[in-house]
Order: sequence, then C-alpha cells, then structure tokens
Amino acid sequence: MRERLSLVVTTLNNAPTLERCLASASWADDVVVLDSGSSDATQAIAAAHGARLFHEAFKGYAVQKQSAIDKAAHRWVLLLDADEALADGARAVIETALQAPVVVGFRLPRREQVFWTFNHAGVRLNTHLRLFDRERVRMNAVPVHAAPETKEPILTLRDAVFVHYGEPDIATKVGKINAYSSGLVEHKRRKRQRFVFARLVLYPWLFFLRQYVGKRWFLDGWAGFINAVSAAYYVFLKYAKVYEAQRKEKS
Repeated sequence: MRERLSLVVTTLNNAPTLERCLASASWADDVVVLDSGSSDATQAIAAAHGARLFHEAFKGYAVQKQSAIDKAAHRWVLLLDADEALADGARAVIETALQAPVVVGFRLPRREQVFWTFNHAGVRLNTHLRLFDRERVRMNAVPVHAAPETKEPILTLRDAVFVHYGEPDIATKVGKINAYSSGLVEHKRRKRQRFVFARLVLYPWLFFLRQYVGKRWFLDGWAGFINAVSAAYYVFLKYAKVYEAQRKEKS
C-alpha cells in the first residue's frame, strides 16, 4: 500500500490550464488549491475537482507555496504549478515509488512547451523536486524561482514526466524574462556576486551552448534555437540589471 498523497497547487487566474493540471492527478487522496484572488473561472474549476480551496493574498512565490504545502492533509506532497500536468504513465511510476519510499523526495523530469511545439524526445529534460515528504522538505527563499529544498537523500523518477504549458508563444517568454530578471536583482546583490561584468559578457554565450548543444535543444528545430537565444538573453538581462543597480548606487 502506497503512502497517501496530497496534490498542492497555487493559483491566480489559471482557468486556461488548471483543468488539465488537476485532471492529471485526480487520483491523489487530497487536493489543495491556494488561490490569491482569481477573477476568472479558476476557483470554480478547483471546486469542480473537489479541491480544498483556500484564499490568501500573494506574499511571494516561496511563502505562498509553503503556505499551500502546510495545508496538505498528508505528509507526501505532489507540488505542481497550475500550468503543469502529469504526462501519461507518470501515475504508475509515482504510486510505485510511494509504496515504500526510502528517501525524502523524488525529482521528476519536466517536458517544456516550446512556443508552437514541445520538447523533442531526445532533449535532455531538467528535473525538479516535486514529490516529497513535506515534514522533511521546505521551500527555499529564492525569489521568482523558489523551489523545494532538502539536504537529505532524494532520487529521480525518470519515467514520471510532467509537462509545462507555460510558454505558448514568444511574447509570453519575453514577458517572463523581463519580470523574472527584475525580480532576481536584489537577491543577487545580497549574495554579493563578483565579476558581474565578466558574467555579463561571457556567461550568455556559454549558457546558449549548454542549452542548445548540451541539452540538445537543437532537436526542437527553430523553436529550440529561439528558446536557447531567449534563455541566453535572460542570463544577460539578469546581470545587466545587477550591473545597472550597482552603477545607480555609486552615482
């Protein structure tokens, strides 16, 4: 018999994707949706799936997700964003892993929507800690890209893929790049990162090669090329904004 599982999702006007998200893990023993003021059909969709619906003002990505996790009825949590969904076959892998877990969490591979297509089967997918014992795993304090974190042993479930539907077009990607890079400025400045100008000049090129060649984004065709350039620009913009903040402070 497997460990009982809570699906945890935070929302804000996610009606276009929430149905797919909740349906993909409808077999979970408990569903928690923490909403921060949706004005579309998000709350109605959550209610239709039998979710325990909570309402809290948005307090930041890490704090909001941790608050939702704390509301789970069971120790083991599957944490998904509202624009993500488990792929076919993931349920069987997850349920097998939860029959007698010997670690505190599992990383799951994430397949990305790349504008008009999805990652090619040969692309090396990033993995994320999304299935875990909430009593031994906590959200980190990184703004924007907050994630569950632990120093205890974890494993990767290579066949428990989930899909991210968050970037359906280039305009959405560019908007996220601008917002996320601004959101990380103070975090990076608090870390007192050195050689910012060198990072600004060199790292975007290295990052492009790592993604386009190393992660095999070239298999995604032109969508992969555009995505790799966009990702490199994101890296450039992060350090450009840090450099800008430093110059403003000096002047």
